[in-house]
Amino acid sequence: MPQNLSLQEIQNFNGKYPKQLWALFFSEMWERFCFYGMRGMLTYFMVSQLFMKDVDANLQYGATQAFVYAFTFIGGLFADKILGFRKSLFWGGILMIVGSGILAFDPHQFFFLGISFTVVGTGFFKPNISTMVGKLYKDGDARRDAGFSVFYAGINIGALLGGYACIAIGKEYSWHLAFGLAAIVMTISLVTFLFTQKSLGPIGLPPGQDEEVKDIAVSGIDEKVQTEPALITVKAANKKWYDYAVYAGSLAIIPVIMIMVAKTQYTNWFMAIVGPATLLYLIFEMSKYGWAERKKLLAALVFILFSIIFWGIYEQSGGSLALFAARNLDNKVLGVLTLDPNGVNNSANSLFVIIFAFVFSVIWIAMAKKKIEPNTVIKFGLAFLFLAGAFFIFYSTRFFANGSGIASLDVFVVAYLVMTFGELCLSPIGLSIMTKLSPVKLQGVMMGMWFLASAYGQYVAGLLGAGLAEAGENDTPLQKLMSYTEGYKQLAIYSLIAGVLLILISPIVRKLMQEVK
Repeated sequence: MPQNLSLQEIQNFNGKYPKQLWALFFSEMWERFCFYGMRGMLTYFMVSQLFMKDVDANLQYGATQAFVYAFTFIGGLFADKILGFRKSLFWGGILMIVGSGILAFDPHQFFFLGISFTVVGTGFFKPNISTMVGKLYKDGDARRDAGFSVFYAGINIGALLGGYACIAIGKEYSWHLAFGLAAIVMTISLVTFLFTQKSLGPIGLPPGQDEEVKDIAVSGIDEKVQTEPALITVKAANKKWYDYAVYAGSLAIIPVIMIMVAKTQYTNWFMAIVGPATLLYLIFEMSKYGWAERKKLLAALVFILFSIIFWGIYEQSGGSLALFAARNLDNKVLGVLTLDPNGVNNSANSLFVIIFAFVFSVIWIAMAKKKIEPNTVIKFGLAFLFLAGAFFIFYSTRFFANGSGIASLDVFVVAYLVMTFGELCLSPIGLSIMTKLSPVKLQGVMMGMWFLASAYGQYVAGLLGAGLAEAGENDTPLQKLMSYTEGYKQLAIYSLIAGVLLILISPIVRKLMQEVK
């Protein structure tokens, strides 16, 4: 593949997918192995090894995951303004390797230190590789959603392997080895990126040095008459000491993150401040654009708001559902396969995404050709309806339980299948719509805001999980089964209401989106 490709040459690719997508696919796959492997161990490890109460473990899980996704906003901001996407990605990967290595050395004594390195590292890595995928496509390219669906499959191959392998190794062999495996695969991710980044041409390079950036300088005479995007030259100050300041600052913040994650009341304060502050910053940035661009950003905020609700319910998988799987599920699938229930909880969703992501991408392309593809708002609404169905099925596990409160793993897996359909209607499409609705110079920030919404979703998930656990800390497995499933029924109702509401307001949101599909 030519090494000095221009952006136009990359975007004028033939076929369904650009060749560069596969390089980013594999780098992301191994990084997600590391991330989801560690994510799948958190709640169980805290309860079984650090001897936390269920309530505290759920709150700690929510706090940890909230900070992970909150730092994606900061990572996106620094990538936009100083480092560029490539340097940001590489620095984040280094921090994740260090964090996993610390946990491999002594996960009991240095748990929060290792987690804090991983939190900051993920913030630099995650939003920027997704943004680079978006830059492989021209504005209005109908193949963009399909590309993000494929990229999302890569995420889930890593999540499948890491989600099952890490906790199985930890439970059966050694927690040191489980965390060490996460460090090894993260190293593979960085090596993969180093050997393939030249094929990205100008994508992901630091801003500045007379870099030509395609941006909309003037939105148009009015809403109906739009000007063409103009090529403008940006001369950004990209001095080396700016880079070093970012590196030093991200290391200096790690002890602060360590304290805030360990003491969940600090997380409450942080979440109460960072959301409003981020909105104020976005309003400031919006003031630099015309009304047409502002309306698109308002539409993006609607998607972000509903995504908080979605992830708050969906992310019970890492908290309350992890404990539910450990205590209230048998270990048989179809009466034949013997599998660890926690491993299934961590990986079933990823397996179904791998199977169905390509199917969904083909469906969207086929429907687009026939001009019957549902718009993005309707897809989001469908995501909530599927989520509601999944949690009604989680609720129904109580009807397939024995007298000891042990329910069917098969029914549990079916719930994850339905949940996966909902995820495929929202998450890869959400990544894509952020790049569609955002001006070029705000794409990293808006991608970060998308993950910041996930941070609030994770935070809400921890609070919801703690509420479920609080009902009966010392209950029998049967009592826990009944209290947890009753909570899942309530979450199903909330999901149903949100989905119907989103579909009802879809015409308003579509007007804000203008030409964006």
